[in-house]
Amino acid sequence: MTVEICTVSGFDEVGRNMVAVKVDDEVVICDMGLHIENYVKVTDDEQEDVIKLSREVLIKARAVPNDELIKDWKGKVKAIVPGHAHLDHLGAIPYLAGHYDAPIIGTPYTIHVLRHIMKDGGIPLKNKLNIIDLNGKVNVSKKLQVEFVNITHSTPHTATVVIHTPHGAVVYANDFKFDDTPTLGKPPNYERLKQIGNEGVLAAFVDCTYAGVDAKTPSEKVAKEMLADVLLNQTHNEKGLIVTTFSSHIARLKSIVELGQKMGRKVVILGRSPAKYIAAAEELQIVKFSDKAEIIGGFRSKTRSMLQKVEREGKEKYLIICTGHQGEPKSVLSKIASGQLEFSIGPQDAIVFSCKVIPTRTNRANRERLERDLKRSNVRIFKDVHQSGHASGQDVMHLLELLKPKHIIPSHGEKRMKEGLRQMALKLGYHEKQVHMAHDGQRIVLA
Repeated sequence: MTVEICTVSGFDEVGRNMVAVKVDDEVVICDMGLHIENYVKVTDDEQEDVIKLSREVLIKARAVPNDELIKDWKGKVKAIVPGHAHLDHLGAIPYLAGHYDAPIIGTPYTIHVLRHIMKDGGIPLKNKLNIIDLNGKVNVSKKLQVEFVNITHSTPHTATVVIHTPHGAVVYANDFKFDDTPTLGKPPNYERLKQIGNEGVLAAFVDCTYAGVDAKTPSEKVAKEMLADVLLNQTHNEKGLIVTTFSSHIARLKSIVELGQKMGRKVVILGRSPAKYIAAAEELQIVKFSDKAEIIGGFRSKTRSMLQKVEREGKEKYLIICTGHQGEPKSVLSKIASGQLEFSIGPQDAIVFSCKVIPTRTNRANRERLERDLKRSNVRIFKDVHQSGHASGQDVMHLLELLKPKHIIPSHGEKRMKEGLRQMALKLGYHEKQVHMAHDGQRIVLA
């Protein structure tokens, strides 16, 4: 009996995540994600939209994982398991999953978002969609079981995926933070993670994005306090107020909506992407925004009409939440700043970026352009009103102490990020051979 892994994608850069775990003649795939920047180059569309394109074109553009690397495992796949609802983890499912005779298994919000993606993109999917609750388990074969352990991140129902095998557990902790005071959902299930560690963990894929940062990632509660500090100081400023953040960050959107109400402003949410993620969250009763805010998704004429209404009634009466946090050229905020949408902004109007710039060349250039456009109007800009959804070094160390894996595979990062996790593991007493600095497409026999 053998356990072999293929680090298909996401091990030489951030994004385009995909891992295959083979136990004898059975395979479980964790994640099928997009490389957002490469995907945008191919589609020339907004980041959060999935449209019909051929698998071959996207693989060539390095926008989706090259699953040809496991073509000899194709008939052995028993399940496709996205860990959460971000596009760099499930966005390639519409293009790749149909090549496998296997169900897609995920937590409720993850599957609901996937359904919205398929519907909006007009892409059919033959695979069965199976929903498993957080902290639930499902047998995918007689000897393999998948478990979703509740963890905190920056989108609802994120799970640490545990594949239980006869050789021990293979843990996929690819995007997490340890947040004991989340503003939405429950804290991490530390007790179960410790139990799994005591039962025996053969290997753990570990988010290394900020593993080299000797700190603890602050709670989302801190991000809400930062937002309150900025927004509530605008209470007596009878000017326009626009906030932009990640469309899938439902907890952050909840905080902004609540603060808008506290300020006595009418809340308007503009953009296809937030409308899609909010719809999935409302279906599951995770939040209820539609009775607290007016949500306009997608139609340019409706967006224009709403902005005209805001100007007509007075900008000081509204808080606008819209797309554009990374400076995406087709986002609502970019169109306002460039004058493509007829909405006046000027001195003392406040623009709040509740995010950080994802450090790619395209994102940096887009944000610099957007900020130049905004500054021409002499608006007040508040940046980095944010806390990350990724674990820093102290959280990563805590995870390793809980799980005690025999093998560690740094994931979700480029070389310098993986090196940070490797150095941590060596300090904890791991041997060099136990830390696998894998590249895309590498195969490793673990047992």
